[in-house]
Order: sequence, then structure tokens, then C-alpha cells
Amino acid sequence: MRRNIEKGAIVIQKTTRDSNASYYHHTKRPLRGRGEYRGTLVQATELPTFPRRLLAHGQARPTRPAFREKYLGIWQTWNWLQVNEEVRALACGLASLGFARGMNLAIIGDNRPRLYWSMLAAQCLGGVPVPLYQDAPAADMAYVLNDADIAFAIVEDQEQVDKLLELRTLCPQIAHIAYEDTRGMRHYHQDALVSLADLQERGRAWDLANPGYFEAAIEAGRGSDTAIILYTSGTTGKPKGVCQSHASLLAAGMGGVAFDRLTEHEDILSYLPMAWVGDCLFSLAQAMVAGFTVNCPESGDTVMTDLREIGPTYYFAPPRVFENMLTSVTIRMEDAGRIKRHMFAYFMDVARRCGAEILDGKAVSVADRAAYALGRLLVYGPLKNVLGLSRVRVAYTAGAAIGPDLFRFYRSIGVNLKQLYGSTETCAYVCLQPDGNIKFDSVGLPAPGVEVRLADNGEVLVKSAATMDGYFKRADATAEVIDADGYFHTGDAGLFDSEGHLKIIDRAADVGKMRSGAMFAPNYIENKLKFFPFIKEAVAFGNGRAQVCAFINIDMEAVGNWAERRNMAYAGYTDLAGHASVGELIRGCVEKVNADLAAEALMGDTQIHRFLILHKELDPDDDELTRTRKVRRTFIADKYAVLIDALYSDKTSQFITTKVKFEDGRSGNVSADLRIWGATTYPSVARAA
Repeated sequence: MRRNIEKGAIVIQKTTRDSNASYYHHTKRPLRGRGEYRGTLVQATELPTFPRRLLAHGQARPTRPAFREKYLGIWQTWNWLQVNEEVRALACGLASLGFARGMNLAIIGDNRPRLYWSMLAAQCLGGVPVPLYQDAPAADMAYVLNDADIAFAIVEDQEQVDKLLELRTLCPQIAHIAYEDTRGMRHYHQDALVSLADLQERGRAWDLANPGYFEAAIEAGRGSDTAIILYTSGTTGKPKGVCQSHASLLAAGMGGVAFDRLTEHEDILSYLPMAWVGDCLFSLAQAMVAGFTVNCPESGDTVMTDLREIGPTYYFAPPRVFENMLTSVTIRMEDAGRIKRHMFAYFMDVARRCGAEILDGKAVSVADRAAYALGRLLVYGPLKNVLGLSRVRVAYTAGAAIGPDLFRFYRSIGVNLKQLYGSTETCAYVCLQPDGNIKFDSVGLPAPGVEVRLADNGEVLVKSAATMDGYFKRADATAEVIDADGYFHTGDAGLFDSEGHLKIIDRAADVGKMRSGAMFAPNYIENKLKFFPFIKEAVAFGNGRAQVCAFINIDMEAVGNWAERRNMAYAGYTDLAGHASVGELIRGCVEKVNADLAAEALMGDTQIHRFLILHKELDPDDDELTRTRKVRRTFIADKYAVLIDALYSDKTSQFITTKVKFEDGRSGNVSADLRIWGATTYPSVARAA
């Protein structure tokens, strides 16, 4: 099988330019001139489904570690042969309950090996796993469970069992619930419930009584079969089920594995939600292509500790995780002794000057190279070890823009951090950044096998083997996003630079115009604000208005540490956010963003004139963010209309009371008198020109 992967070569075919659009396709060299190219991956047809690849790994590398899980502080390991046996028992257990081809299986819980095996077990029978966000409240789950016609569910623990039992009145079709963790389940005697261990025992007995059934079910599978249904975050409406086939997921998996030369010897840490397409790509598709080891942390609270213990060679995290890592480093250095602070500052200056160039293999002076080598010994090496990134060969980030300074920091200390671009509908596989050709302000070149086109309005259109088959039971919605030529309309606005690198500006639907006619891209402005460690979230307003205003959420950890070092007393988030010194701190960040915007010809007129610091953190449980922490812009504009009106008036403060949901399910109110801050703006280069 590895030979098939390694032969996933790129076939280059020259194409002509469409007179109505711009095209850029991935090649093995930077694009030059006006010629355009299309890269096509050679597909491996011998193993067209995940179950067949699972069997192949059990034969080719039976003793290689496939999954690890930390339990009670000890890492448990299963090799590929053991995983084959576990999946077989689960599949036969499901078959004994009546699960069959064409049925959907809900998967709910944190990242656990048995939940990944449950996904594979469903696929072995021709069924379709439907992972759900484990932190979603019961009411949010009801829509997906009903929309996906879920009758079977495999969940992690008592918490998820309770949610599903509560929902049986709304979702009466749920007939079978299997749970992995038996703690707290002693007194649960509902007929629908069965432990995963008992399900496997039942499956082993059923397998003996039905010889050949398991093999025949796998043999009946086709690459065109739906492999998984992933529900979108529902930023602009109800979530939609994205149907991805085995062929599409494996195309994305093979493309990424060949692009970064991944092997069976990689280690990854799987800690992001299983319902998110990024985890599906890295922990399932690429793992089943390359045969590397998937490591599951003990809990969300131990991720950083487990990261250091595993020392992954291949790592993925959204920008917020990398920002939090840097924030923790900044806090620790501010609390360090004078000598350590000076040494850190000196060698970080060296790293900023030449670290990224050394990583890319570019020419660097002998003096800088020697200074960097000393810095690697004294600062960069220990720092990467503390962060758990010592062994990382390739690291990716996606899901939101990452600031150039943050990007440069990690690459300067020797972490091969790159960006990728994609969506649930494209298996998170559209653009990748090639080694040695990294641009901090782009998401890279179109990935092998992917065609990227810009529509007349700047919307990014994508065509590839990794594109979804469609939305589950939503032919109307599918027709809206996939045109007659097979291009998926991403909804993102972008542009190509002279070398074919794609830059994403914002969601096309969110891009508007100021009253002056200048382009208004709120997400672009918000990301610049969030690059500061003191700002956790931001929402910008300005479409159809004369000036831009913004809401700010402070980062409690970073600002709290900053306040404590200045002996500032505060009782909680609301108290800290309302402190005058904190307002001045955030104003400094806003004015730095304004200075950056002023230097950009297209964005100079969108500098922030007024802002306020919200009295509460934007929260998915309050419907202000999606489960993937995307801003529900319309909902926020309606909910906080009184604050927006105050920003666009001559008021200097505004009182507000907001209803919030607590973790235990109770509701309450948070009230505050919010101060409205003004910010300095600067002449833009466009006006100066």
C-alpha cells in the first residue's frame, strides 16, 4: 500500500485561461507568466475504502502502534492487528442489533480510540458514521439526530447517555445507545443501553455464528459510498450534513500524505472535536493512508501535558492554540529573572532576523548562523521542548487567519508551521504551503489535484476529487453551492498574488462597503485585533456606515496576568473588562491595528474609530459563536443592537443587561455600564497617494 501512496505523483496538464476568470493550479514549480497548470493525483484504486485499508494495515504492519490513549496517567497502545480485531467485534456487535448498509451511526464524545473504531465499524457494514460535537447541549443535538435519521448511537460516557435519554421524546427513533465508559452507569437499566464491551462480546459470538458476513460486507463497499456525514457549524442557518465519500476523503488523505512525505512513523495528537473536518482529515483519512499512530489525550485539561509526553512529529492546531502557547511563554518570561529575560530577548531578535530563512534553507551569514546555533542550544530547543514541539516535522494551522508575527515566531524558532485552507465540503483540502515557499500572508498554493478559480466577484471556487457529494437530504442547498461545471462555491472572497498564492480576505457574504465606497472586510479587521494576546475575540461593524466600530473580548488569562503584575484588584471578567487601565491597554492594540490598516491601500478607510469591551465573553452556549468558535455576526448585531447604536452616537457609555447560560444549565443576568472608547486613526496610503 505504501508503494501506492508514494506513486501518488502529480501529472501536469497545461490548460488555457478562461476569459471570464483567473485560474491557478498547483505545480512543482512557482507559476510564471500567464500559463496556468492543473495538478492531478494518480489515484490508488486497489484500496478504495477505509475498511479495506484497515485490513491492509493489519497485514502490512500488524505490530506497529496504531492508536494510543492515556488512561489514569498511563499510555495504552493498540497495534494494527489489535485494531482490526476490535473493529471487527464492534461491527459484528452492531450487525447483531440490526445495523446494516445505508444506516447512520451517531458518534459522540471526546477523542477516544474506541470511538474512531466505531466509525470504522460502521463503514465496514456499509453504514455511515455521523460524529456530533460532544459539548453541544441536548437541544442542539436534537436537530442533527433527527435530520440524520439516527437510530444507533455510540457515546463516550454517562453525560452523553443522559443527553440522548433526555432527547428520546424529541428523537423517538433512537433505539440503541452503546457507551464506552461504564462509570456512573450501574443503575441505568433502559433497554436501549449496552456497554461497548458487552457489544463487542456479543459481536464476537455473532461473528462465529455468521461466518463470512464481515468479509462480504467489506467487499461490497465502493469508493463512491458515503464514508461520513459531517455537519457544518451553522454560522448562517441550520447545520447541513456534508456527505463525503470514501473516494473524496482518501483523495484528500493521499494528497496531504504525498505532499508532506508522511510515513507510518509519524505520531499525531488527536484532541480536536471528532465532528470537525480537520480531525477527520488528520486522524482518520491521513492515518488510514499512511498508517501512522493516532494518540488520544486523557482529557481536554491534560492536552498540553500529553503533548509534551508524546512529542508528535505531525501536529495540527487552530491559530487560537498557537496564540495561547505564545501567551503562556510571554507570561512566563515576564515573571522570569532579569538574566533570563535579557537572554530570551537577545536570541529572539536573532531568530526574527534569520530563523525563518534558516528553516527554509535560504542563504544566511556565517555570524547569524552561529548565533542561531547557540540560540537553539540555550533558548529555542528548551522552548520547543516545553511546548511539546521538539519532534514536530510538520505543523499546520487552519480555521482562521494567523497573524504574520505569530507565524514568524514559530518558524523562527525552528517549528515548520504552515497554513492550509479548506472547508468541510472540500475535506479541508484546497490549498497547502510547500516547504521553502511560505508566505505569511497567504494560505498557499492549490493542493495537488485541486483547481481553484476566482469568480467575477472574487469568490473562491474549487473543483477536486475531495469535493463533497452533496448535503444530506438537501439537493436544493447542494445546487446552490456546486455549479454545473462542478465547482464548489466556498463563500470566501480571495485573490491570487503574482506567484499563484491564494489570499483569503473574508467571507464573501460579509464583505461590504463603507459609505465612502471603500471595501469593508470585518473578518480581516477582527483577525488583526485577535493577533494581540490581550484580545480573545472581536466583532467589527461598518457596512454601509461612515466609520468602523468594534466589540472586544479580552483574554482573561493574559490580561489577568498583566493586571496582577500591576497590583490591580478585580473580582472577575466583568470587573476586569471595565477597568480603565485595561481600556487603555486595548486602545493601544486598536491603534496599532489602525496604523497597519492605514498602510494598506484597500483597507485604510476601515480603521476603527470607536470600540467597547464587552462585559461578558462571547460563548457558543449563548448562541453568539458556533461550536467551532465562528462569530454569529447577525445574531450578535441583533442581541447587542443597543450597544451598536451607542457606538454610532455621541455617547461615552451604555448600560446593558444580558441573559447568560451557566455550565450547570441555569440562566442568569450580567449587567454593566460599558465605557465607549475612541481610538486614534491615521492618514491612509490611498488618500496620501
